[in-house]
Amino acid sequence: MQAWRVHENGEPGAVMRREEVEVPEPGPGQVLLKVRAANVNFPDALLCRGHYQVRPPLPFTPGVELCGETPDGRRVIATAALPHGGFADHALADAATLLPAPDALDDAEAAALHIGYQTGWFGLHRRAALQAGETLLVHAAAGGVGSAAVQLGKAAGATVIGVVGGPDKAAVARALGCDVVIDRRAEDVVA
Repeated sequence: MQAWRVHENGEPGAVMRREEVEVPEPGPGQVLLKVRAANVNFPDALLCRGHYQVRPPLPFTPGVELCGETPDGRRVIATAALPHGGFADHALADAATLLPAPDALDDAEAAALHIGYQTGWFGLHRRAALQAGETLLVHAAAGGVGSAAVQLGKAAGATVIGVVGGPDKAAVARALGCDVVIDRRAEDVVA
């Protein structure tokens, strides 16, 4: 199978190499997934650099978040069990953590659902107890967790102010539903 592998730590573009490797064998409690789509997350860059809290043994395949297919044909979202991540034809995941992929989302959308939206949801609802009518300020509103926070904030009934860096990202933040968008590159927001 094909896999992007990291043999030494460094910047992802410099240290990831596509290789032909053996299909990984699931360990106890794990399942082999056929990867349908994998999301690129900030943790993947940190993993490549050797700066993430989890440091898989070298060589490893990044890709912590994916949409895959189980051997019995179920379409699922999963967090990969490293060192066999989702930037490959097949990945491993803990069977107990698999979640059904929503039918309303295509594979790429489903692959991007788990980490960003879970992080946003816990931050907004468990930590901040966001309520309808409140105002939510989201930095990096066009990024992964930021875009999830914008959508979750709007769904909760908040007024959402999105901070972005550049006109393209401002357009994304507006499309996501921000009530106010501040382009930190074009506006001096510190007085």
